[in-house]
Amino acid sequence: MTIRLIIPTLGAAVFGLALSGAAALAAPTCENGPIQIGSVSTITGIVDFSDAPKAAAAVFEQLNAAGGINGCKIEYTMADDKADPQVAAQSARDLIDNKEVVVLGGGASLLDCAVNAGTYKKNDLLSVQGVGVDPLCFNAPSVSPVNVGPYTLTTVMLDYASKNLNSQKACAFFAIIGGTQEAYANAVAQWEKMSGKKIALVDMTLPLQGDLTPYVIKARDAGCDAVLTNQVEPGVVQWVKTAEAQKISGINWMFLAPGYTEGVAKALAGSQQPIYIGTEWEPYTEASEANADWIKTMETAGLPKTAFSQGGYMAARVLIDTISGIEGEITRESVTAALKEGKELKYPIAGSAYVFGDADSHSSMQASKIMQLVGGKWTVKSPEWFTLPKAE
Repeated sequence: MTIRLIIPTLGAAVFGLALSGAAALAAPTCENGPIQIGSVSTITGIVDFSDAPKAAAAVFEQLNAAGGINGCKIEYTMADDKADPQVAAQSARDLIDNKEVVVLGGGASLLDCAVNAGTYKKNDLLSVQGVGVDPLCFNAPSVSPVNVGPYTLTTVMLDYASKNLNSQKACAFFAIIGGTQEAYANAVAQWEKMSGKKIALVDMTLPLQGDLTPYVIKARDAGCDAVLTNQVEPGVVQWVKTAEAQKISGINWMFLAPGYTEGVAKALAGSQQPIYIGTEWEPYTEASEANADWIKTMETAGLPKTAFSQGGYMAARVLIDTISGIEGEITRESVTAALKEGKELKYPIAGSAYVFGDADSHSSMQASKIMQLVGGKWTVKSPEWFTLPKAE
């Protein structure tokens, strides 16, 4: 049998795929036509997460142009849930019933996991989420994101403040959306358990919009020496500028991955406040060897190089590697079985090996690189991956 496996042939040059020997020898087939893959993402509405599925689409398009997997092409459908639960549910049903997708991958949504994880489980359909956002993305048997996620990253940042910044009085302020309060509380509790320390202050009333002065003053008056918040770009800028307006010093300001943007760097270029942010992958602002294949893929497709696009890119690679290791027809059943085998997939762009596996919850990504904003430029503070110790 002649096996026309495009991935092993072009992997290092085009996709950088780390296929196992078994995958390289497998012969996936597609007698029923192109392999159907889809995603449900928030593209229009209150946020735009489209960089993730667009990046996944670019990887698949370049794979198809190179001949596919053993001649099998991938047809990728991006569904927009518009941040509307009803639309999210309808989008999932369309992908399952009409597109007959064999797997989901590369999605990034405010509510896909919360709305559809149960539906995916009932239909024995798995989702390799490009950017997991809501808690159920990390606590459902049918979903396994390729990103660290805000809850694990909360634990990472508190651990970094304690170990690397010698924080003795860490505090946290969270804006709560939907059912995230318990997830953030658990993330703090995990840090307390592993560190043997107690959080000095936790405030779960941070507004999405409005005056932050009372919160910044509360942190100062509590004697916090490190403050973590889960704000996104505008809130990060507002928080730091509020601290400057109050002439506060001596506090390390800690933020999660959504604050790691060029916009934040530009807006706070003149700030003297110590600002730290955790990444979910290799820092996207670094033209490193680890980012080389992702950068080439995005430039070839004419897409912006963002952290979200790293997630879509990696999710697509996970699916290509998984499908390439299947012997025989590519079906929902065969892809689900392959992902549930729990093989470790390691990529330079990520600090942890990705594993789907057969489990009730999934959170295999446990590593971050810490960035500090210095003179308007994001600077890598942890050249090596900062990885959480394994829970005992």
